[in-house]
Order: sequence, then structure tokens, then C-alpha cells
Amino acid sequence: MLSTPLAALLARRNVHYGWVVVAVAFITMLVTAAAVGAPGVLIVPLEKEFGWETEQIATAFSIRLLLFGLMGPFAAAFMNYFGVRRVVCVALILIAAGLFASLAMTRIWELVLLWGVVVGFGTGLTAMVLGATVATRWFTERRGLVLGMLTASSATGQLIFMPLMASLSENYGWRTAIVLICAMLLVAVVGVFFLMRDRPSDLGLPAYGDKLVATTLPVTGGLISLITMPLLALKEASRSSTFWVLFATFFVCGASTNGLIGTHFVALCGDYGLAAVGAASVLAMMGFFDFFGTIGSGWLSDRVDNRWLLFWYYGLRGLSLLYLPYSDFSFYGLTLFAMFYGLDWIATVPPTVKLATERFGREKAGLMFGWIFAGHQLGAASAAYGGGFARTEYATYVPAFLVAGILCLIAALLVLTLSKQSKDDAVPEPAPAG
Repeated sequence: MLSTPLAALLARRNVHYGWVVVAVAFITMLVTAAAVGAPGVLIVPLEKEFGWETEQIATAFSIRLLLFGLMGPFAAAFMNYFGVRRVVCVALILIAAGLFASLAMTRIWELVLLWGVVVGFGTGLTAMVLGATVATRWFTERRGLVLGMLTASSATGQLIFMPLMASLSENYGWRTAIVLICAMLLVAVVGVFFLMRDRPSDLGLPAYGDKLVATTLPVTGGLISLITMPLLALKEASRSSTFWVLFATFFVCGASTNGLIGTHFVALCGDYGLAAVGAASVLAMMGFFDFFGTIGSGWLSDRVDNRWLLFWYYGLRGLSLLYLPYSDFSFYGLTLFAMFYGLDWIATVPPTVKLATERFGREKAGLMFGWIFAGHQLGAASAAYGGGFARTEYATYVPAFLVAGILCLIAALLVLTLSKQSKDDAVPEPAPAG
């Protein structure tokens, strides 16, 4: 259990404990994202060892991405009911167990079960919802910056560890890479258990930027209420045109990032003669630029119309994806793509969360963003499978990249259909307690 004196010590130094929670969430999302992204460099080793086709492997990955998203709304409800710390600890242990058990797999159904279902459920219990929950509960001021930092950790975790995973897989076998991820997950469990707290009020603190400690209504009801809460939130949100625009554009976001690039980029480069370690290094370069791009996006989301931010993000991403298949896959060409695309990898998240919070309210933001993020992962799952299908059936990834690029351009136009202020469209917040 966290010692209260730590919060008191930080308070004497004029440091809000929310920054400790952000640091723990940052590391957790970094490691979890590494677990989500690492399989992208393991497609070729699995094909070589077991003789599985790309489409078969991509099926397991698409299930993982689908569950990663569909669990988001329920993760928000679980965090409200059981507390953030308990849910995140269980999630990290579940991911580690699924990956560790996969060391002995020999059949494709075992890959689907362990990397698809078990890891999908575990990663879905944290996902982007953890970052949105921490930012909205602990911060009133600098919320956009915090969202940018936490989003950057998730995106960077998917990319920055890939060269290491590829190198370990190439030199010592893919199982060595999996063992390393399991070890990092267990380290994250320790940090969450000892340092994470659910709300500022648990420590008698106001949220960062507030002067009064917020009172929260106790969560009531049993398991049925817990399970139906996200479904009721979806029913409520479905009446909002804002929700469907954000859902649709985030579908495109998922399809054009971890669904396509995160899953198939290494194999795509291999088709053009670039070794796995070199391709993974390009992904790491994307992660480096994304870290600054997404934090910058969070900073901008506090200051600029978020609709126009999303317009430029989707538009520029679409152009970069249309360019990639026609680059020469040289060092210069891929570096240019990594810089241009990397700055925009998941820069869409802070403006999307900000719009969801503005339109649906702070207390409902986690659940609503959970469903919007489900759209993201539906897109990711579609692209993960679609990319594998294209490569198996047509021996090329080009159709998948062209479709993703066109969808991004459509999303850029769609987001402008949102009105500047949609108070009439918003779902009203509940009356404050007390």
C-alpha cells in the first residue's frame, strides 16, 4: 500500500502527486504497448518455424487488436468499480501469463488463444483508457499535455522496442524476445502496486489545477450493473452525431497505424529486401518522432481548435501512406517517411480525447472514449487481417496501403463536419454529488 508520507513529502516540495501517477501510467502503457507491438516483428520467424501463412498469423493478431479495443469501455467500468490499481495489476499479470505460456505453443490455435484472446483481453484492460482516466481524474489544467505524454508512451512502446525484439529474435530466437517482455511486465506490476492511486481524493488532494477536493459518488450495484454500464453508455452516446464522427475517424486511425504499419511494416520491408532489424529500426525512428509529435499535439490541443488539428493529422498521414509503396525503400526514402509519418503516428489521440471530454463531460469521458477507442481497434483489426489477406492472395501489400491512405483523406474531411461547439449534441453530465 502506498504510504501517505510520500504525497506529503511531494506536497512540501510543491509537487502534485498526480505527476507520480502519470509516471507510473507512462511506464505501464509503454510496457503494455511493447507487448502489443512486438508480434509485428515476429511474423517472419513464426512463418519459418511453423510454416504458418501470413493470413493465419494475422488472424490471431487481428483478434488481439479487436479485443484490445472492445475491452476498453468495460475497462473504464472496471476501473470505476474495482479501482485503477487493481485492474491494471490484473491486466499486466494476464498479459505476462499469456505470453509466457506461448513459449511452448506449436499449433496455430494456440497462437490464436494466447496471443489473440488472452493478450487481447489483458491489453484491453489498460489500453488508451488508462491514460484518459488518469488525465481526466488527476488533471484539470495541463490535461492535454498529460494526454499527449501518456499517448506518446503507448505509441512509442509499440515502436521503440521493435529493433531490440527483432535483434533478439534473429540472434537468439523469438522466445527470447517474449521472455524479455514478460520480465518488463512484472516490473511494471511492482510499480503500479506500490505507487498507483485511483483518485486525488484518495490522498485528500484536489485535481491538479483545482482548489477543492472533488467528492465522488460511491459505485453501487453488482456484477450485472458493472457489465451493463458500458452498454448503457453506448446507447446514450449513439444518439450523438459527435460520437459517430469520432468513432469513424478513430476507426481510420487504428487501420492506418498499429493495424497496418505496426503489424505489417517489417514484413513489407522484407518483401523489398530490407532485413527485419533494419525495418524495426525505422519503426523505432517513427517512435522517436512520435514521442515529440504526440506531446506537441497534447500541448496544441489545449490551445488550438481540435477539429483542425485532426484535419491536418489525418490528411498528412493519408499522403504519407500513399507515398510509401512508391518510395524506393532506400535509407533516404524510409527516413523521410519515418519523420513525416512518425510525427503523426498517434497525434490524433489528445484532440480526440479533448473533444470527447468537452462534449460528454469528465465523469463520462472514460466510458465514451472507451467506445471511441473500440472503433480504433476495429479499424486496426480490419487492417491487420486485410494486410495479411492482401499479401497472401496478391503477394503484395500495396492495395492495403492505398486503401488506408484514401481512408485517412476521407477522415480528414469527416472531422470538419463537427460543429465548433456542440452543446446541444452533448450528453449532459450528472449533477455533482453533495
